[in-house]
Amino acid sequence: MSPPILLVKGSLDALVLRALVLGPLHGFDIATWLEERAGQPLEIEESALYQALRRLEERQLIASEWRVTPKNRQARYYRLTPSGRAHLKTESKRWLRYADMLRAVLGDAAPAR
Repeated sequence: MSPPILLVKGSLDALVLRALVLGPLHGFDIATWLEERAGQPLEIEESALYQALRRLEERQLIASEWRVTPKNRQARYYRLTPSGRAHLKTESKRWLRYADMLRAVLGDAAPAR
């Protein structure tokens, strides 16, 4: 099995926003959805995820509230705000352009000597 993929610095915020397009999720569900969508393990430290959530909430890109999970536990659920949806649109374009650039530069890499 391949090692988990390290996220590029600065990408976690956009990934969290994308996960929340589905509707309100708590932290564990966000991490699970990201790995399922990626189709492979991601190296997301729990502390980094919750720092991103706090940062996004401070910027009013997401909002949160306490709810009861299907397993009858209290958890903070996060949802996308209209500002967050607009920010995600902008960030998605930026990250996709970056990925296209990497593909163009690395895609035809010369074989190692």
